[in-house]
Amino acid sequence: MGIATVITSGKGGVGKSTAAVGLGRALAGRGRRVLLVDCDAGLRSLDRMTGTEENLVFDSSDVVFGRCAPAEAIYPCAGSQAESGGLFLLPAPASGDDLIRPGVMARLVPLLTRYYDHVLLDSPAGVGLGFRSAACAAERALLVCSPDPVCVRSAGNVRRLLDGLGVEDKRLIINRFNGAFFDETGVYTDLDGVIDASGVQLFGLTPEDITMAAAFLKGQPAPPRSPGMLAMARIAARLEGESVPMPESL
Repeated sequence: MGIATVITSGKGGVGKSTAAVGLGRALAGRGRRVLLVDCDAGLRSLDRMTGTEENLVFDSSDVVFGRCAPAEAIYPCAGSQAESGGLFLLPAPASGDDLIRPGVMARLVPLLTRYYDHVLLDSPAGVGLGFRSAACAAERALLVCSPDPVCVRSAGNVRRLLDGLGVEDKRLIINRFNGAFFDETGVYTDLDGVIDASGVQLFGLTPEDITMAAAFLKGQPAPPRSPGMLAMARIAARLEGESVPMPESL
């Protein structure tokens, strides 16, 4: 039996979907069977980012409405070795009208965790119905934010909403991290200020990595030794219980 993790942010544009794909590829690189679930109905992007766009026939709404079997709507991602673990995608509906309701997601996701070591639920930005659908089925949450006050405040709001949904295990990933952000002229003078403002325990730091982002936009795996993928490998190890220290610098 696998575990379901929602990856969320509250605020859009912080690289949440890039983090979801990167983490999925890092976990698959550890030999795990990983399912990405795109929960952003109408604005789906993970099919493009995982190289499955041209293969799509069915999506999660087709599963829910009985138009196909679950396996028919799950696609192996580009570069994935399906025989020994690998990364797979359950795409979001193309229309926002087909958004999966929270109660339905709460029944669907436990079925998926029977067949995958990790189910990663990529939540849409914001805290609307799509967010609740993604989060209601999760056993833990990774909150992605950049070190700016608006984004950090939204992470704190999402933390409180997750509390209300019963998601107790919450961790913070600071994306696009750069130590140069922190000085006496900035809003936050150190990393502790970001952590305290969000109210969430730090779990990972990821740098700005154009190489990784560009690879995903082409639907390709990123180089495993790129800075972003090295950061994702550290986060993947922590998700599986390993003690991995934070890097001294990025």
